[in-house]
Amino acid sequence: EGLSATELAALMNAYLTAMTALIHKHRGTIDKYMGDAIMAFWGAPVDDPQHARNALLSAMDMAAALEQLQRDFTARGWPAVKIGIGLNTGNMNVGNMGSSFRMAYTVMGDAVNLGSRLEGLSKQYGVTIVVSESTRAAVPDFAYRCLDCVRVKGKLEPVRIYEPVGPEAELDAATLARLARWTEALGHYCHQQWDAAESEIRALINEDDRPLYRLYLERIAHFRQEPPPADWDGVYTFTTK
Repeated sequence: EGLSATELAALMNAYLTAMTALIHKHRGTIDKYMGDAIMAFWGAPVDDPQHARNALLSAMDMAAALEQLQRDFTARGWPAVKIGIGLNTGNMNVGNMGSSFRMAYTVMGDAVNLGSRLEGLSKQYGVTIVVSESTRAAVPDFAYRCLDCVRVKGKLEPVRIYEPVGPEAELDAATLARLARWTEALGHYCHQQWDAAESEIRALINEDDRPLYRLYLERIAHFRQEPPPADWDGVYTFTTK
């Protein structure tokens, strides 16, 4: 609200141009701009066997480019921009869809909806990129930080979600060790071993403080006061988008 209409248009053009260039660089198709959001897909209209990898590379490049954009925006007196990216891989309908008056080349289906839900979860976990289990499986040479097992609004089946960290071969030993320790802490959490989970998480915070870790400390504190049922499977259910 602090920007004039002219400034807002300039900011949005600068942001969308930079992000669109990176999507195109990795063979993505822009579906539409929705205000300040970009909807894109891979693998159509030209087949791309590496669609999941290219989508992930686009997301990683976009997150990296955002740092420079924020510096540029600050220098121009504009507010800093933060983004969230959701990636899902699966079958979907693609083609010209709409009405007899107007049509658009777009994608539809459950796999599309899940991608949208994952984007909305990025704020909850304090990360920029959230990917599904299917995207993780399609790009197995990347290392990922497991975020949670969730049931998103509108879906009955839980899905495991991750934050991509980078190509595993390019990560240093300390980063890989922290990822392994976080996986162990999550295991304690899912087995309701609150003390062990909290101890490991606090040790991680001392080395690499993240909103994700503090989120789980809050959950552990809650479950100590209100324990989950004996058959709890560790799934967190979201009731909003």
